[in-house]
Amino acid sequence: MFGTQGTDHMIAKIIFGMVLAVVLPLAGQARAAEAAATEPEVETYARIDNVPLTARIFRPTEQSNAPRAAIVLFHGGGWNKGDASWMDGVAQRLATAGLVAISVDYRLSDQKTTTPFDAVSDARAAMRWVRSNATRLGIDPKRIASGGTSAGAHLAVATAIFDDPWGDAVSARPDALVLRSAAVSTADSTWFRKLTGGTAQAASLSPDLHVRPGMPPAIVLQGAEDNVTPAAGVQRFCDRMRQSGNRCDLQLYPGVGHLFTRNLQQQEIPDYDAIDRDIAADANARTVAFLRDIGFAQP
Repeated sequence: MFGTQGTDHMIAKIIFGMVLAVVLPLAGQARAAEAAATEPEVETYARIDNVPLTARIFRPTEQSNAPRAAIVLFHGGGWNKGDASWMDGVAQRLATAGLVAISVDYRLSDQKTTTPFDAVSDARAAMRWVRSNATRLGIDPKRIASGGTSAGAHLAVATAIFDDPWGDAVSARPDALVLRSAAVSTADSTWFRKLTGGTAQAASLSPDLHVRPGMPPAIVLQGAEDNVTPAAGVQRFCDRMRQSGNRCDLQLYPGVGHLFTRNLQQQEIPDYDAIDRDIAADANARTVAFLRDIGFAQP
């Protein structure tokens, strides 16, 4: 997983494929009861060395006096590329389902001083910022999900598993997980080992090795032939979730690879025309159904 990406050019193409996968039309949204704002509110949730980390907030246009559920979204890009705007499409579509959807930036690995450990710390900070500002943002602090695609899914899960050793008065723990083509088994990834600094470091941040009871319910949407974030690791993560008494709804799509591509020979440099749009739309619809089932999305 991510182990054969040799150039920035290849990784950049992966990012574009991730974006394409998450912004494909959501089946049935033309009949949605609510619409989403097309332009986000932009706020700074943290500042690291005077560099702002931004949150892009999409809301349903229909007004509500009751606090809404929210989802914090993390973009993909191999932990070293991309920005919050890559998740704007999916954020808009989840806002049509009645959630406040927030796509966020995080520090990108530079293979020098910044690593995925920093990105995980930023992901937790984003969750805490949303929960700390829940009243102001019109959000129910007990209904905040995290979600992401590929490397972003790793960060989403990390907010549920890993925490700062000194703790915090405000919890970073999400109340649900929405994961697609998820990098949840990273211990054996050559790329992740390179970014984190070694085998032990990669294992320490591999979600499948740290599942425990009491984790939030999850939906995982995965191509069965994925060779970037292999289905075997995703299956292992969900099996361990269930063995620990947690809910994990796994949908494996046969015949497609990373980001639901049909071109199985070209997954790290996605063939955009080969992404199965029907499967992507089904994954979107299943996401909304899951969020409805747990009381996050509009019935």
